[in-house]
Amino acid sequence: MAQSQLQMVADWERQKEQKLVQDFQLAQQFAQDNKQKLSGLENYRLNYLREAQLRAKQGVGSVIFGQHQQFIGKLDKACEMQLHTLNQAVRVADQRRMLWMAQQRKRKAVEMLLDKQHKAKLKREDKLEQIMLDELSLQKFMRKRG
Repeated sequence: MAQSQLQMVADWERQKEQKLVQDFQLAQQFAQDNKQKLSGLENYRLNYLREAQLRAKQGVGSVIFGQHQQFIGKLDKACEMQLHTLNQAVRVADQRRMLWMAQQRKRKAVEMLLDKQHKAKLKREDKLEQIMLDELSLQKFMRKRG
């Protein structure tokens, strides 16, 4: 493959990697946001539960106690749903990290090939230059002799 074609492939692979890095970072941020939401819900649930227990000790009617229990059940369900969302977000972030890492390996392989071709080209150029210098030296020597 010609140097310029390989350079185009390397540039394209680099762009794909940058896009995958951005996708991974967004997924990671989404997972972090969901983790914070879950933590907030759990803290709210815990505080509400403590408050409900204090009120129960002070004596509340069965209707209010039932409403507290029902609301705690809704908070439990919300925490459960948020945990599910968090787990899914973490899975997506892991998948995107794996895609990014695979693309990174592809980019590095293309860049390594590009570097190898560049070094081979430099070696050929050096060899040609040496041949030309040897030829000039030989001609100079022959003129002096002759």
